[in-house]
Amino acid sequence: MTSTITRKAKSLPPKPNTRSRRSTFLKWLRDIHGWLGLWGAVLGLLFGATGIIHNHRTVLKIDLEKPQSNEIQIAVPDAAKKSPKAMAIWLRKELSMDREPRIKKDQAETVSWNGQDVKQPEHWDIRFVAPQYKVISDYWVGSNMVKIKRTDETWVGAIDNFHRANGAGVGWVLLADSIGGSMILLSLTGVLLWTELNRRKTVGAIIFVASIAGMLLIGFKTMFA
Repeated sequence: MTSTITRKAKSLPPKPNTRSRRSTFLKWLRDIHGWLGLWGAVLGLLFGATGIIHNHRTVLKIDLEKPQSNEIQIAVPDAAKKSPKAMAIWLRKELSMDREPRIKKDQAETVSWNGQDVKQPEHWDIRFVAPQYKVISDYWVGSNMVKIKRTDETWVGAIDNFHRANGAGVGWVLLADSIGGSMILLSLTGVLLWTELNRRKTVGAIIFVASIAGMLLIGFKTMFA
């Protein structure tokens, strides 16, 4: 009976020890780190190239054209004069805009001009911004007309706007955010791979990162004090 139990015990697979579990986890971590690095490399190449164009377009002399601009004035219906939001809804439909409006309202105020006080009416600034163009609507409350200025970007300006996600859609903004997320995860997985989950190395890495974070925090506080 005892020999039978012994044979059964010997036939059972050995339980994984702590070292094998750690090796499995580190292998999985290396795979994640590699895929994140590939994704970051692709997007980093894209944003790096557009960043170089943005920073050195004057030196490289590649922005030969000026953005095309034109202005018009159109009559405003009474329904659109009720509020900036009503004006924005009307303008989006009237101008066939494919972007959500950005609304800015300046309250009426008294200003000094040529030595006398002048009452300025409330001002509405309504914009439709895309990487390829920018439409600015300028309206003073009480007026029957709204001034609209459209600026069409050159290809370099469009690339610059895409780089900064200026006027881009939600999908592009999320794509750009994924670079930041990839960099954070690459940093974390890189630190874990360096420590190999060794206790001394992990404690050292934590102290090092905390020291750098503390120095940056102190620097920012000193800079903006």
